[in-house]
Amino acid sequence: MRTPIIAGNWKMHKTYDGAMDLVEALMDELDNVEGAEVVLCPPFPWLLAVAEYLEETPILLGAQDCYWADEGAFTGEVSALMLKDLTQYCIVGHSERRALFGETDESVNKKVHALIEHGIRPICCVGEREAEREAGETDTFVTGQVRAALAGVSAEGALMIVMAYEPIWAIGTGRAATAEEANRVCGLIRNAIEELYGAPTAEGVRIQYGGSVSGRNAAELMRQPEIDGALIGGASLRADEFAAIVRAAAEG
Repeated sequence: MRTPIIAGNWKMHKTYDGAMDLVEALMDELDNVEGAEVVLCPPFPWLLAVAEYLEETPILLGAQDCYWADEGAFTGEVSALMLKDLTQYCIVGHSERRALFGETDESVNKKVHALIEHGIRPICCVGEREAEREAGETDTFVTGQVRAALAGVSAEGALMIVMAYEPIWAIGTGRAATAEEANRVCGLIRNAIEELYGAPTAEGVRIQYGGSVSGRNAAELMRQPEIDGALIGGASLRADEFAAIVRAAAEG
């Protein structure tokens, strides 16, 4: 039985005071909620402060990105080596990183390898644009991203990864995929993993859905057999909304 995982991607939001207020509100909302793993992914400047706040709680910490080299002349970058004693998870391949900062399947794969090497679990994002969906290319496009992200990764390493299906046309638009379609594509991702590693590994990998998930649609999404949680953007900035999604995942 896979434990559902709900990760909140705060993106480039919150001052220090705002971050601390949000964490405190989340602690109140999530008190005594069990049955789902919760990960918070604040901006880099607040990682240490949030980590200290989360001590002695079951909530885990994630970064929003990393660089694949351990160190070097890479101004502005943060390596997996630097994160290893602070975070348990790290998002890679988010559509905003791909679209706005030129990330490629190759760079995502390098980051996946770096994170696994340092014992950090990647949350690896894949998903099609509206153009691919309208052209009927969703299946080919998404499975191609999965294979590229996992290139050279061992079966043991694959079990560390959380895949996140985020159709780009649904991110921040209010246009969530239907629960049935999200489940279908998550199942497609699992099938691609099975082709690479076999059924036992595929059954062990958790697959999230992301894209306009809210307290209103979370329960229907979380009931789908191939969906093991959600990667939350805007709703993660509202403690009550995020907590409602966590509760929906915990209740199955």
